[in-house]
Amino acid sequence: MKVIPSGEACGASITGVDLSKPVDPDVVNAIRRAWLSHHVLAFPDQTLTDPDLVRVANTFGALGDDPYFESITPENPVVALTRRADEEAPVFAESWHSDWSFKASPPIGTCLYSITVPPVGGDTSFSNQQKALADMPDDLRDRLEGKVALHNAAAAYAPDGMYGEGDGSDRSMKILYSENAREIEKHPIIIVHPESGNETLFGTVGYIVGFEGMAKEESDALLMDLWTWQTRPEFQYTHKWQANMLVMWDNRSVLHRANGGYDGYDRELHRVTVAARPDLFLEPALAS
Repeated sequence: MKVIPSGEACGASITGVDLSKPVDPDVVNAIRRAWLSHHVLAFPDQTLTDPDLVRVANTFGALGDDPYFESITPENPVVALTRRADEEAPVFAESWHSDWSFKASPPIGTCLYSITVPPVGGDTSFSNQQKALADMPDDLRDRLEGKVALHNAAAAYAPDGMYGEGDGSDRSMKILYSENAREIEKHPIIIVHPESGNETLFGTVGYIVGFEGMAKEESDALLMDLWTWQTRPEFQYTHKWQANMLVMWDNRSVLHRANGGYDGYDRELHRVTVAARPDLFLEPALAS
């Protein structure tokens, strides 16, 4: 196994590991340490089936759910993120976010496996929220200290949201909108990563709709100042996909967003989320 850092704010590639079969526990722990250090891991040249993806999720946690996506079949929990060459619907997930941060127990990670990769565009960008917090100006940190963020999915998945009733019928990816998207879940905006022990920002405007106990105008201003800081270029890494590549990222420590630029080409990636299994977590002293 070899870990090759991206040289950017986060991200590394791992070679010498075959994820199509069970991985030795010592190697799993080595991968996990690399994950905690680099936040985003890419495994090139992997030949994986959907059951392999499920097994990978269960290796690093438990298989999570995707509440607003339809899986490939009722028997296959994997989600296909697809876009046809002639599709006219907007590119999915172009805004910065941490996956399902509006859940009471958000997924600790997400795995994407590339099936069809366009020759141009379609990159995925990540922003390191541990670095964003560590480098944050004191005045912004003081404004965020102790704040509890209010998360929901209404802007995206409510009937009147971006992917709701008005999204049209052209989208090849099946999205399940619901009134449940309006439900609020609370999370501190500054959290301590349970494995690395490092402080990190959790979430951003979009899924965060305000701060507990703050008036809307003041809350909106703080959210936008936070967004402007936490998505600065120096905190980012943009991943360029290859076919047959698995990418796994830590939702506890990075934001991500999809990039377009591949109109006229098909694109398909298969996705699972990784739910927390604290019995598999590394102690902070062992995570570095």
